[in-house]
Formats: sequence, structure tokens, C-alpha cells
Amino acid sequence: MSDDPGYGWRSDRLDLPAYLDRIGYAGTPEPTIETLRALHRGHVTSIPFENLEIILGRPITLGVEDLQAKLVGSRRGGYCFEHTRLFAAVLAEIGFEVTGILGRVMIGADRLRPATHALLHVRPAPGDPAVLCDVGFGSGPLEPLAIPGTGPLEQDGWGFDLRPGRDATAWQPPTRGFELHQRGPDGWVLRHTFTLNEAFPIDFEPVNHFVSNSPRSPFTTRPYAQRFSVDSLLVLDGPTFKIVRPDGTTEESALAPKQVPETLAEDFGIELKADDASRLVSTMEEQAAQLG
Repeated sequence: MSDDPGYGWRSDRLDLPAYLDRIGYAGTPEPTIETLRALHRGHVTSIPFENLEIILGRPITLGVEDLQAKLVGSRRGGYCFEHTRLFAAVLAEIGFEVTGILGRVMIGADRLRPATHALLHVRPAPGDPAVLCDVGFGSGPLEPLAIPGTGPLEQDGWGFDLRPGRDATAWQPPTRGFELHQRGPDGWVLRHTFTLNEAFPIDFEPVNHFVSNSPRSPFTTRPYAQRFSVDSLLVLDGPTFKIVRPDGTTEESALAPKQVPETLAEDFGIELKADDASRLVSTMEEQAAQLG
């Protein structure tokens, strides 16, 4: 029986040198804001966002060893709970002060949505200013954002704005909300909201189960992948392949199912094993046939 009470991120099970090599970080990291910026940027530009295990019929597991094997060893990607859980272990191992947070994805919503997104509240050292790390959304930011935000900011042409959100400080206990807005092709969009309520690794588990299994989850209905960089955001949404530039210009094309594995390999750096590639193509062909 494990003697871990569940409050930490199990960084003792992490292969830190292998992770640093995966994201292209050279040297020995120290718990400073400069290191955090470099790690955040390296992570979001090296490890893609993807839900392919769900579409292939396999569970999403959040143990550090499993995440290391998938995102680092197999050079695959994952979605927010996988990215955030791994990044938290990395930061904790280096010596950062790390707190989990759950956020509500609000893009296109006209009413409250459940908290299904994982983020991190991070301090390089006790007493240092806090920052928001969001490595698991798939479309940035490139670097951490100050909490509270300081107004709209540019990161290599990509626009982000962390704003005060719903204020319930008069309530007992008081809470303070925040909103992360992102500039896209159609202007500023509310991406997600969150409060600074602590979430532990065990709190990720039931939400991860819902997101990876519920027919109401967008990640159980079609393959989805994103790769973010300084120059572009690449998006695979079912058979649709899209390229978004920092200035908002967009290119879009339709793929045949048999083209998807090659696109994943060439554009997203996701190389599926032959049987997984065949299964993905078959699944997409079946879905296309059902849609008529």
C-alpha cells in the first residue's frame, strides 16, 4: 500500500533528464522565473495536444510513469490533465511551489460550464509573485501569465489577456475569479474562467474520467490534435486540418481518413504504430459513413 497521502505530484517517479531532452531544455534548471518561462515555452511547443488514445479505445491514465512513457518516451501528446499533471511533477522536482487549479472552458458558451480544464498556480519560491501556467490547452500561452493580469499582452504575436472575473469576495468563504481571454481570427474570446481554489492530483481523476468517457465530451466523438508554435497553431478536428497564424489568417482543408496518420506524423510529430493508424482510419471511415 502506498504511503503517499495524495497531496504531492509524485515527482520522485519522474525521469527529469528525459523530459528536459524532450522539450529541448539544456542545462540544469533552477526554480527561477526565467527557468519557468523557458520550461513553459519548451513544453507547449514540443509536446502536442491530442485525444487519440480515447478514439483508439484506450483509457487516459494520469500516473507519472504512464505520462512519462507516453508524452516523453513515445513522443506522443495528450490533453490538459496529462500535460498539466506531468508539468506539475517537473516543476515540483525542480523546486517550484506548485498548486493545481480547475478551470471552466467557456468558448462559445452562454451559460456556466463544468470545471474540466487543469491549470497550475506557480511560484518560483515562497513569497515570489504568482503566475498561471497553462500548458495543456493546446493553443498557448507560450509563457506563464502573471496573476493578476496586467492587461492584454503579446507573446510573439499571439494575444492573451488575464482579467479579473466574477468577484464573490463578499461571500463566506470569499473567492476571487479570473478570466483568460485569447485573441483569435474573430477577435478576443473568453477561453476559460477559474478561481484560486486548490485542486490535488486526485481531483483530476474523476474529471479526467468524465472527459475521456462521456458521450457529452467533445473528446470522445472525433480525433482532435493541436500543435502550437511561435509561427502557427495547427489544428486537426476530425477530417478538418486548419492552420492559424498569429495575425488571425487561417488556412483550412479537408482530409480523407487515410491521410490523417501521415498528417499527424508530418505536421504534429505524432507517429502512430501501424495497427493504431489503421484503427484510426477505420474509425473515421465508419464515422463518415454514419454521417452519410
